[in-house]
Amino acid sequence: MVSLKTLTEKLDLKVALSESELATAIQSLSSLDSAGEGEISFLSSKKYRRVLSATKASAVLVTGEDAELCPEGCIALVVDDPYLAFAKISHYFATESKIAPVIHPSAIIDSEASLGENVSVGPYAVIEKGAVIADGVIIGAHCFIGEQASVGRHSRLHHRVTLAHHCVVGENCQIFSGAVIGSDGFGYAPTETGWYPIAQIGRTVIGDRVEIGANTTIDRGAIDDTVIESDVIIDNQIMIGHNVKVGSKTVVVAQVGIAGSTEIGKNCTIGGQSGFAGHLKIADGSFFAGQSMVTKGTTQAGYYASGIPAQDGNEWRKMVARIRQLEKMNERLKALEERTKED
Repeated sequence: MVSLKTLTEKLDLKVALSESELATAIQSLSSLDSAGEGEISFLSSKKYRRVLSATKASAVLVTGEDAELCPEGCIALVVDDPYLAFAKISHYFATESKIAPVIHPSAIIDSEASLGENVSVGPYAVIEKGAVIADGVIIGAHCFIGEQASVGRHSRLHHRVTLAHHCVVGENCQIFSGAVIGSDGFGYAPTETGWYPIAQIGRTVIGDRVEIGANTTIDRGAIDDTVIESDVIIDNQIMIGHNVKVGSKTVVVAQVGIAGSTEIGKNCTIGGQSGFAGHLKIADGSFFAGQSMVTKGTTQAGYYASGIPAQDGNEWRKMVARIRQLEKMNERLKALEERTKED
């Protein structure tokens, strides 16, 4: 439990409150519709204004124009960006315990690996020959760090992360459970008897302040490196092929697939379940809606989309039936055009 005064000071929130309001006790963070006494919430979208007017939260983060919608007994914390303020507060109420810098006795660490100061290594983690682990790094249980791989200062690999040989993770990164960084890319040469594997001799290089979600895989390069630049956010269950480059501050949402040698620009947003063909170049600032099928590159920033959103089942069947008739309709149209020319 914490007072609003302590909370706003620790998070550097510039709000004007009375002494009695500053003394209000806050015990948790909650959504507008489920919050109760002793809880704090936020409003970042105008479509939830009606929920704000009925909330039972003790305090709500709002903009100045929405402050008057707070019901009686609810303290309006007026900020420029309620969503950013909520993001800051969320860390204060996170329930995960702080991890002490301890090397678990069951961890297997090669004598030629290098560990910095205040490093934590969880149970049954494996760190191979020549790996370099910088100061303040947290290696979770059952992680695998391959030969000559490196992890930068204050990065964290949650449990069961694989970082393959010679791959690089920068500083202040978060890699979540089950992610595989530096697996072999999908490369084979065709022969008369089948497929001959191509050795993947590049690396995967991750910049600083990158987040990689659970069960995401990023292949190592075939020859050149696969590169994820700094400040990129990659969601869960994403597949990034060999030699892909992802520009800084790009966001990739769940279940996206990016085929080999595609270059994604900076400050892009890629919606969930989108698929990218290989060897494309995507311009900085490109925004792709969910389930986009991207077969051509982009040359300028903008909004891109493809696919058909969900709709009424009967309407969808009618539409499909019409699509099947398009060829016959096209033939009839050509015949009419020919008759018109003759007339």
